[in-house]
Amino acid sequence: MRIERFEDIDAWKERRELVKVIYECFKDNKDYNFKDQIQRAAISIMSNIAEGFDRGSNKEFIQFFVIARASASEVRSLCYAALDNEYVSEQMSEEIKKNF
Repeated sequence: MRIERFEDIDAWKERRELVKVIYECFKDNKDYNFKDQIQRAAISIMSNIAEGFDRGSNKEFIQFFVIARASASEVRSLCYAALDNEYVSEQMSEEIKKNF
């Protein structure tokens, strides 16, 4: 099957779900700087996948996937900070990290 739109990319679909989980998990968090950072990092993953796809070249697509991967590492790292500061439970932290 040929992928013609970024919406057809499984990795993009999965990261879209991750964004939903992140927003739901931190919707009541009062640490607005933390909440903003983890939400922006999650959105960055799916956005870079989409942007890379629409750049039209394999080289740029790969480059944007590398950036998306770095944002995924940022989200995972922030999950540890969320756990350490009791913003999330161990179970929720694992739920978020299983998306990687």
